[in-house]
Amino acid sequence: MNPRRRLHELVSRKQGLVVPGAYDCVSARLVERAGFQAVYMTGYGTSASRLGLPDLGFAGLGEMADHARNMASAVSIPLIADADTGYGNALNVRRTVQTYEAAGVAALHLEDQMLPKRCGHLAGKQVVPLEEFAQKIRAAVEARTDPDLLILARTDAIAVTGFDDALRRAEAAVTAGADILFVEAPTSEQQIERVARTFDTPLLFNYAPGGRSPLLPFKRLRELEYAIILLPVDTLFVAVRAIQGFLAGLKEKDDVLAFADRYIPFAEFNELIGVTEQMALGERYK
Repeated sequence: MNPRRRLHELVSRKQGLVVPGAYDCVSARLVERAGFQAVYMTGYGTSASRLGLPDLGFAGLGEMADHARNMASAVSIPLIADADTGYGNALNVRRTVQTYEAAGVAALHLEDQMLPKRCGHLAGKQVVPLEEFAQKIRAAVEARTDPDLLILARTDAIAVTGFDDALRRAEAAVTAGADILFVEAPTSEQQIERVARTFDTPLLFNYAPGGRSPLLPFKRLRELEYAIILLPVDTLFVAVRAIQGFLAGLKEKDDVLAFADRYIPFAEFNELIGVTEQMALGERYK
């Protein structure tokens, strides 16, 4: 079964599929090796790892699509990718969907923020009119050539125009053909439950550490029939903390041998990135 069809099947179950985020190809492979059934390309992590910049719209379509292409080719499990605002109006959204589809992603999400956009759990967001958002989702659905490419509609309206407007926007996105709803940053368990009660369309919950939403147990989100539990930046934060601790210790001790237990073995890392496989393949052409 191809990755898009597989993700389509997993989402339809509404059983709280846990999808860790990855910020590069190595972290994506680690997600797959750990046994998860899908991986997420985080826009926050892409901007941080590729540009060293915050998620404020600095990464454009070319950079994001290139990152998605590399990550999709590095794993065999489905890749869900952040496509921000679609990088413009409805016509730009069409090109974004076509570009991401060609890159091999299994799903992408589009949001209703105005440019310059920002991380969904930061203050100061602005959103486009409801009608414009709905038309962008319709453009996205019409632009795909593979019906198994999933279109996720994300609304950031809770922090801008209120919870009720976010529900209206989500309903408009469903009418426009969205496959999955992503109501960003609910601020209470009551809001999380109400989203689940309101929609039959599969739902994504953004399990953002340090964000605006209460982090309910996975069991509770599954009881509410959320289809996807997204862990967007956890691998990035864990990796940065590990590197930070290693460098601080190295600076203090002036000795790298004291930290030998923190290293992945050379051979194991080579196996992860396919050194042996590629070298054996190369032998065919000698």
